[in-house]
Amino acid sequence: VLWSCVNINKTKEANMNTLKQIHEEATKAAKDAVDKYLKEWKEKTGGNKYGEPMYCGFAWVSLHGVKLSTKIGKAFAELGFKKGYPSGLQLWNPTKYMGQSMDVKEEAATAYAKVLQKYGYKAYMGSRAD
Repeated sequence: VLWSCVNINKTKEANMNTLKQIHEEATKAAKDAVDKYLKEWKEKTGGNKYGEPMYCGFAWVSLHGVKLSTKIGKAFAELGFKKGYPSGLQLWNPTKYMGQSMDVKEEAATAYAKVLQKYGYKAYMGSRAD
């Protein structure tokens, strides 16, 4: 996990700054994934009056192996993560995408999770239809 593998000053502030940088990288990756997905979807289907696929639902990033009661858990909470069920932490709709398409939200959550995985976290996309 990042807390123990980054070669920087081990202060809480330094670690939080690093975690914020990872969050920014993951958020950008998620937004880029949304833009790419919608562009390709419109090219393939011609789109519709809503500008997104018509399958409503939710998607989130599940972060496993991190408890909210720990320093790293509290740092993730400052970035918007909440207690996940049955365990871990969750960040719903990481791009704050305003549409209803579950497909779009899944693309965003997958991209965000991949960035966390790159830094050694056990992170995955989760979703459910509305």
